[in-house]
Amino acid sequence: MNRLRNRLIAAFLASTLLPLAATVLITTTLLDRSLRYATTGELDRLSRTLEATGKQFYQRERTSLKEDAIGGRVEPRVYAATARSSWPADVQAFWDSGDGERFGVSGPGGDRVDYLRRGDGGVEVYTRDLGGVRMADLSAQLAQTRRLVTDLDARDLRRGFTLTLLALLAAAWLVSLVPLVIIAQRVSRPIRQLTAALTDFAAGDESRRLEVAGRRDEVGLAVDAFNNMADQLVDNRERLVELARIASWQSLARKTAHELKNSLTPIRLTVEEIQARQPPSDRAFVDRAVAIVISEIDTLERRVRAFSEFAAEPPATPEAIDLNALVSERAALLRPVHPGITCELRLDDRGPRAFAAADLVKGIVTNLLQNAAEAAGPDGSVVARTIDGGDRVFVEVHDSGPGLSRDAAATLFEPTITFKKHGMGLGLSIARKHALLCGGDLALVTGELGGAAFRLALPALETAARVERAS
Repeated sequence: MNRLRNRLIAAFLASTLLPLAATVLITTTLLDRSLRYATTGELDRLSRTLEATGKQFYQRERTSLKEDAIGGRVEPRVYAATARSSWPADVQAFWDSGDGERFGVSGPGGDRVDYLRRGDGGVEVYTRDLGGVRMADLSAQLAQTRRLVTDLDARDLRRGFTLTLLALLAAAWLVSLVPLVIIAQRVSRPIRQLTAALTDFAAGDESRRLEVAGRRDEVGLAVDAFNNMADQLVDNRERLVELARIASWQSLARKTAHELKNSLTPIRLTVEEIQARQPPSDRAFVDRAVAIVISEIDTLERRVRAFSEFAAEPPATPEAIDLNALVSERAALLRPVHPGITCELRLDDRGPRAFAAADLVKGIVTNLLQNAAEAAGPDGSVVARTIDGGDRVFVEVHDSGPGLSRDAAATLFEPTITFKKHGMGLGLSIARKHALLCGGDLALVTGELGGAAFRLALPALETAARVERAS
């Protein structure tokens, strides 16, 4: 469903339709008032007045010219009947009509009035100048004005203007609506995807992620935040699960250590008492037997101390750590103990810095280097590497030993009891527990020297600083 997109479009409609309707109402009202003040009616009245005035003036001039002609105050132009072939067309037309008299206009634009009268010997034409008034031009202009007024009256200007206005406003509104629909779709689609991803993630699909597709706006930042949140939740869940498993092992280790300690102490005391009470004749055999028992008791006590250490919660006070310096220091301590080992350091030039408990990190790195050296053998090789990964920094330790079987790798970090001369079976378990307490993790990775390889991940100093500022 596109409820967000539909709401955006509805908001646009609600915010534009009312102003649009108000604009149409105000515009049509002003248009109607403007048409009321149009000059069409005035022009019609003026043309009719000019027409009547022109007729009166022409009639008066005709009457005056006729009276002057009858009274002999105007000299006529006489066109003799014997010269009819040379008569002007208007005179010829008057003669052919059979009328006794006729009035007409002549001259440029009709600026003279003519009085034609039939005589005994031909046609007499009396003429008077109208003083610049051109009756023919005036008649033509009045006729054109009348046609214009008639055309304007035939048109519905208000309807035409209103329809044109509505068409323009509708076109502008539709042009504005199209990009809004596109923008609403562009905004609502990633939000719908984000909502669906959150629903799937909450339902248990922890692999659900979204593609940002190059967007750096608020929606893109929200998608980035979801992906980061999902990664952190998965990582934190795994850390919590592992810490819960370790907590259960700690509880078992605490009980086991307590029971073993309660049993070993009286055994040691009893054996020593037996040794003290033996006669000198049997002393040699008893001393050897007691030495064996005491040695085994010492071994069991070391296991008890190891279990006690595993069950304890070490202090974890985070601080800034220069990983290059720490790895170099731990590797230098390894060389005197394993002189035949080739230890290569590959330190990141960017100088990765972690934010974790320094004592715990030192213990983890020492344990990894010690295990790698023992696995590689007297003439083996060990590689220690630091990596700046941005939000996290890493320490990797690779060895050239025989590697780990699949079964061993599956239970590598589980606390076990071993009776090797130099091992307790708890080193990697304790190391991973310390890594988790530091906000990181310890994992088995593919080795580049043919043997085993471990990666210690820790929070970067810059990331911890950003989280601290945000909180």
